[in-house]
Amino acid sequence: MRIVSLLPSATEIICGLGLRDQLVGVTHECDYPPSVADLPKVTRTLIPHDATSGEIDGLVRERLKTNAALYSLDMPTLERLNPDLIVTQALCDVCAVAEDEVNAAACSLPGKPRVINLEPTCLDDVLECIRRVGSAANCAAVATDYVQSLQQRIDAVAKRSDTIATRPTVMLLEWIDPPFSAGHWSPELVSIAGGREVIGTAGQRSVTTPWESIVAGDPDVMMIACCGFGVDRTCEDLPILRSYPGWERLSCVQSGRVHIVDGSAYFSRPGPRLVDSLEILAHTLHPETHPLPDGLPAAFDVTMV
Repeated sequence: MRIVSLLPSATEIICGLGLRDQLVGVTHECDYPPSVADLPKVTRTLIPHDATSGEIDGLVRERLKTNAALYSLDMPTLERLNPDLIVTQALCDVCAVAEDEVNAAACSLPGKPRVINLEPTCLDDVLECIRRVGSAANCAAVATDYVQSLQQRIDAVAKRSDTIATRPTVMLLEWIDPPFSAGHWSPELVSIAGGREVIGTAGQRSVTTPWESIVAGDPDVMMIACCGFGVDRTCEDLPILRSYPGWERLSCVQSGRVHIVDGSAYFSRPGPRLVDSLEILAHTLHPETHPLPDGLPAAFDVTMV
């Protein structure tokens, strides 16, 4: 089978199922596992590489007005790859190729590839997406075993969290300029990790959040996971965050419990590494209860910048 992934999370799912050798094309954003770096890219973006966070937000909002995606397909490359299966999404309005464009492209290809849309809004949905990809790629048994291994890790965190008496309030920040609270699966991860999300709502979209609401929520811990940004790029926006009124008065700032993680690798992508995200978050909130698994990076302490 020849598989094309139109999502970084789908690429991670496909490779996690042991199907790397059947993956023939990926997006310009697919960077994990490292072995996919040299695969043909079937998408391109309209976002300038040097755009500021505020400019990116403005581009996204402008495209939303016209229901136009910020990514487009490279049809000549897609035609050359001649896929049997295309894995895409219908979850995010602008952060992937538009669903209609993908379906039209599939219909125009000689082999009429199968298209599956992944649309997870919670952790269970993500695990079900892995099963769906496994079924579509004729490896349902492998997918079942893979999901079971991920579920065991989730259950292990949940079991340890059950012993925690005091749960800190948590603000999981998905964007800085303007502030966005993280929705979808993120508040669920906070709860499993032993915290209480003060702004985001499980199963709902991430939304622009007035800074005054964050100040009023006064979280004990702030976790910054900017969508699509690594730690270094996120640190560039820290002066913006620190300029917001009341920043210094926040409990998380005064206690030194503001942390950054690689939002491109963790929290933003609804794939297998959400379990890594859970383990990193749990260790950040309760290091005495949740050990950090080998190979995972600890959250970066903002006081170091």
